[in-house]
Parts: sequence; structure tokens; C-alpha cells
Amino acid sequence: MSFLKQLRRRSKASFHSDSKGAATKVEMVGKSSSTIDTSSHSSITPPSSIKPTLSSPNLPSLTESDATSLPLPPPPQRPGPFVTRSQRNSVVGSSSSSINGVYRSTPASPYAPRIVSITDNSWVHQKVLLVYGQIGDPRHHPLDGGVTVFHHQDNFPSTGWPVTESHFKALIHLVPGPNRLRLDFISPKLSSGSTHPAVHSTWININYLPLVNSPPLQLVVLLGKDSDGTYDAVPERIEREGNGLDTAIRKYRTAAYLWQAFTGEQMFRNNFGRRCFRFEEEWQSGTLSRRDATVGQMRNEAKIHIVRTEKTVAELRDLNIAQQNQNAQKKDELFSIAKEAVRKHFNPQPGQKQYVSVLLLDSHWDTEQQMITGHAALGSAGDDIKMAIFGSHALQSYPSCLEEVVDAFSDCVRTDTNYVANDNGEAGSNWESANIGIGAHLHEVGHLFGCPHQESGIMLRDYVQLNRSFLTKEPFSTRTKAQGLKVCLPNDECSWHRLDALRFRFHPCFRLPSDASASLDDSVQVWPVENGKILFTASSGIAFMELYKEGDEFCHTSIEYLNTENSSNGLPKQIMVTESELRLKVFGTEKEKKKKIKAVVYSGALGSYTVEDVGLLKSKSSLVKLPKSQSGYKSGMLGFSSMEGSEPQQLLLECAFIATKLLTSVKIYHGNALDGIEFCYEDMTSQLFGKRGGKPGGDEFVLDTRRGEILLGFYVRAGLWIDGIEILTSLGRKSGFYGNRHGGSGHTLIPPLGYKIAGVSGSCASWIDGFSLIIQH
Repeated sequence: MSFLKQLRRRSKASFHSDSKGAATKVEMVGKSSSTIDTSSHSSITPPSSIKPTLSSPNLPSLTESDATSLPLPPPPQRPGPFVTRSQRNSVVGSSSSSINGVYRSTPASPYAPRIVSITDNSWVHQKVLLVYGQIGDPRHHPLDGGVTVFHHQDNFPSTGWPVTESHFKALIHLVPGPNRLRLDFISPKLSSGSTHPAVHSTWININYLPLVNSPPLQLVVLLGKDSDGTYDAVPERIEREGNGLDTAIRKYRTAAYLWQAFTGEQMFRNNFGRRCFRFEEEWQSGTLSRRDATVGQMRNEAKIHIVRTEKTVAELRDLNIAQQNQNAQKKDELFSIAKEAVRKHFNPQPGQKQYVSVLLLDSHWDTEQQMITGHAALGSAGDDIKMAIFGSHALQSYPSCLEEVVDAFSDCVRTDTNYVANDNGEAGSNWESANIGIGAHLHEVGHLFGCPHQESGIMLRDYVQLNRSFLTKEPFSTRTKAQGLKVCLPNDECSWHRLDALRFRFHPCFRLPSDASASLDDSVQVWPVENGKILFTASSGIAFMELYKEGDEFCHTSIEYLNTENSSNGLPKQIMVTESELRLKVFGTEKEKKKKIKAVVYSGALGSYTVEDVGLLKSKSSLVKLPKSQSGYKSGMLGFSSMEGSEPQQLLLECAFIATKLLTSVKIYHGNALDGIEFCYEDMTSQLFGKRGGKPGGDEFVLDTRRGEILLGFYVRAGLWIDGIEILTSLGRKSGFYGNRHGGSGHTLIPPLGYKIAGVSGSCASWIDGFSLIIQH
């Protein structure tokens, strides 16, 4: 018994000793990074050589005069859990040691990798993170070599990335929660003369929070009903990696994660946080690392849906041949066939939206006709199925895992048009083919998310330089017939245009937990008022405005109404502009008055209102003469006023001008559309707008006049005509909806601040097909 007590006492003592020793060791490791003061840090680790641009304002800048200053970090991000600070050390030995091993404290190395694009302990929301960094001072002592990324608790195989003239880019695989990562730099120029190369290490902590409360981008491989599931590839490729469905899935999945990594970084550079779209993921055999297949590693990775159409491969290809004929009447039929198959597969419920990217696996390079058949490059944000489609003719050039990304974008092997397509002469080598395939498909995904063509970026054709986002050195280009960039820096990369990033900022697929709740009403209303002022209102806030001068194909001028440093919505519900201000913004002078200006105003829920000619807003058509020589102003018209027999109507509310008139109730006449609105007064008189059709007697909504309740505005559903209406009052009450609640789109009509309802205007045929408010001060 005394022996057991002695053993227990000795174990307890040794436990305290070990605990203290471990604590001391952690404290030393932490001290090696935290005790580097500003002067030491700035002399050892030179600042970034990136200069911010419109596409990368979040990256730190540098001029020759501040060569000894501390690099500016990216703006503060969401705080993470407490962890040991990042360290930058130099160790002589193999770089293959476990990431969980703790090196003894050593002086910080000037050659330890320095990540520029993200700060320690940041939060991200995508599985694969794109980072950019530097070694030492790229301006004074450029080095080549390699950076190896060791992942959190060795849960993903290490990956190597080239260093070119002290610049590197890497794709880092993350797991949910905190990720403690080590980056090792090795260069032949820094050999210590020993048998083992000098390893210069940096530790960084990244927190990955998957977002599952936003709709995913679904990934679909579409095949003909008799397809054998193969795609075009040269014989050497088929022998080396195959060209079957399994290989196609791996390549498509990797390309999708490249889209995500690229977009997440672009959003951060635009000061919108590390937000990105997500994928539907499932537990399956891992493919993001080539070593997963050899060990049977299971991972949670993007699900690829395999969907077959009702058409045969021959029918799809024949259809495409006809489609490419300029005289073909149904150029979008391949898109329609794909959409029908996708709808049948996902079977969306009423009100549910699906975002789907489709790879047409049966695309084929027809050598006889010199045409890519079974292919279409299209994207649409309309309907409940938002869809992008693209062919598989460049698929052989895609990387099938993260380890192949550098090789895929560096492969100068010429495109053999005996087997595969050289897309419009822009894919003359494998790496350029990968750019076209991955980049052009991403372009169509941009359309899926609501982006039009832009003056630059992915939504023009800048994706021919997509490789620069993942490489630090560019190969010879057959497209330009010139040697590529010796060093690819962030300013050389392609990008999402700022207007694309603005759309993504408010898109439901890009939502962050910190964002304000989404509004069901995405509408924007316009109110031309006195002195040439134009008011725009939106219940979800005004986000930005695009301005087009006459003849413009792309938007070159825009105005933003958001605080980019604030992650919440923070949008104004009402803005005021004048025509002269907009002309000054577009032309640089107010004197240019002959050319038209088109304005498209977007709400925080991505609804929009288009003013085809700003100059017409202040015309007499919007001005209404009111009693006592007062002036009223019409809001923008809802409905098209285009039904047979449609006649204009206008009603000025007596209660707005006669003090003794008290509005007590409103009657709504409706069926599957709005037939009429009757305003009833205390003296038993009434005023009717429209007709007394639909439900006999209509429905009556009574105002609480004892509490001073008055009419505040309306919520209207409208398309070609007015589908239905809801009454809104000053006490926050709603009448309930009358008419077809699922028809058209929703619009909230409440007068701007400082104005009140003076009447209603519009048109009526068999039922009301035009509606607007008349307002006054």
C-alpha cells in the first residue's frame, strides 16, 4: 500500500513538472514571434511590393520612400479563437516533419514566407483558400525556390508551390474550425552547405466556417441518354489519366474549387469580406489530393450530380450544328433541353430557386466540320432555375487535383486539333485551353448570378489570363505569340469587375451570418419631384446606380451607396439625385445636355429600376396640378397599361385637400387581378379608381380613425397588369393581400420622407393595368 501511495505521489509530482515544462515551452515559442519589435520586424521582413488597384484595394501598398516601414495589414476581420501567434523561423533539416511538432525557439528568419493576402487568425468560408506571399525583399534580393504547405494536424497531404523572384501563390485546403498551418521555404541559393537544406518556416492560423444557410451552387454533369460518359482527349492523355466519367468529375470538381478560391479572394480585395458562393458537399472518396485515392481517404467534397437528358448524343450534337447556323430559329434550344433535365432532377418546389452550373460532357470536336458540337456557352439568372452551361471540349487540360494546378497552367504542349478543339484560336496550348475552359465557364456562372457583360474582368474576356491568379510565372502564349510574364503579381491578374463584386455582395448565395436579414421586397421606386430632383426609394435600401450615356454597351460610370467597411447592410432607404449631377458624373460637364443618360438603380435585394432617359423624368408627364395651385408628382408607373381598351385614370383624394373630409375605409375589388379601389369617407361619400369588378361587393379595410390612423401607402404585385394590392397604414397595420399574391413582382409604394399621398394614377381596361401614386409636400 505504501508503495502505491509513493507511486501516486511521484506521478503527481512528475505531472506538475511536465505541465510546467510544457507551459514554458509554449511560452518560449510564443515569445519568439511576439517579442519581435517594430524596428526588428521592419528590418528583417520588408514590406509588400503590391500596389493597390481598383481590383485589389485591400492589398498593402509600397513606395520606395517607405522601404523600411511596416507593411499595412488587410483591414480587421472577424476575431478568431485565441491561439499561438504566427511564427517565422529558420530550421536546418528536412521539411517533412509533422506539423504538430514544436520547434525550439530560434531567431526569426528574413526568408520565412510572409503571407500578404490574409492576416493571421482570419475567418474564411471556403474549403480551398488562395493566398499570395513573398520571401524576403523581392526588390533587393529576389529568390527562386519552393514553398511547402503543411496542413492542420496532417489532415491533408502537404502541397508544394513554386517561388519566383521571391513571390509565391498557394492553394490551401482547410477543415472546419481553426487550421494551424506551416509554410516552409527552401531555396538552393540559401544552402547552408550541410546535407540537409535550410528550411525557413512560417506558422499561420486560419479559421474556416462553412456556411450552410445560403443556397448552394449545384454542379451538374449532363449526358445524353445513350452517352458512354467520355470526353475529347488526345491518346496520350487517355492512356495516362483516362477520359471517363470519374476523371471528368475530378476535373470539374477541382475547377469549381478554383472558381471559389478566385472569387473569395476577389471579394476580399473589394472590401466585401471573405464571402463566396458555396457548394453542396457530400461524404465521398476524396479527389482534391491525388494521394487520397491511393489510401482510400474519405472527405466532404463538392457533390457532382449526374443528369441524363431525354435526347441521344447524336440528337444533341445535330441540334448544336443547327444552332450554330445564324439562320437557326431556336439558338437556345440546347439550353432549354438542359434546363428541362435539370428541373426534372432537382424538382424545385414553388418559390424555391436553384443555382446550377452544367458541364455538357458530350461536347465533341468535329474535325470534318471544324466545329464544336454538343456545346453552348450560356448563362441566365431568370426563372427559378438560374443556370450556366458549358461544354467539355477543354476538359482534358483541367487539373484533376490541387497538386496538378501548377502543371496544368504551365503546360505548353500544343493543342492537337486532330483530337481536340482550339477554341477560336485562343487555346493553342494546354494551359491556354485550361484558361478558356475554366474561365469561360466561370463567365457563364457570372451570368447565372446576374452579372451582365462588363468593360473588363471575367465578364469581358479577361479569363484568358486566369492562370495568373494561381501562378507566379507565365509560359509562352500561342494566343499572343509572346513569352508570358516573368512574374505574375496581383495587379497582373484578371478579376471580377467592381460591379460584379457589388452584385455578389448582396446575392443570397454570398450571404454571411453578419449580414442583415434578406428583404422579400426587392423593388426600387422613382419619384421625380420639384426643382429637378429625382428621389429613389427601396425598402431593402439603395445599393448602387449604373449610368450609361447614349450608345454605351457597357457601364463605365457608377455610384455606390454603401459603406464597404461595414459588413451589415447599412444602405440608405432613400437617395436624391439631379439630372445635372448625373450629367457631370458621366460627361464631366453639366453642359452636355443633348445626349441621353440611362440610369439603372439597384436595391439591397438586387431588384432594379431602369430609367431609359433621365431627362424625361422632369417632364410634364410626371407633374400633376393640384387644388390651390399646388403641384403633385407621379411615382414610376407599375404595369404596362397595354391591355386592349386600356384608358388612363387619375384620382385626387379629397381628404388630402379638404380638412373636413375623413377617410374611414378602403374597399378593394378583386379576383385574380385588381379591379378597383374605392376610398370611403365619413360623410358617406366615396371615390372610385378602376371598376367594381371581381368579388361582389369587394373587401373593405376599416381605418382606426379614433387613433388617428391614416393611409400610408400600398404593397403592390404587378407585371403586365396589377395582380393585387395590400394597404399599409401609419400605425404599421396591413390589410392583408387582395388579388393574386403570386402574380408579378412586389413593390412597396410609400411616399418619400417629407411627402404624403395626394392621389393615385394609372389606367384600367377589363381590370387595372397601370398604377402609381401622386404625392405632394
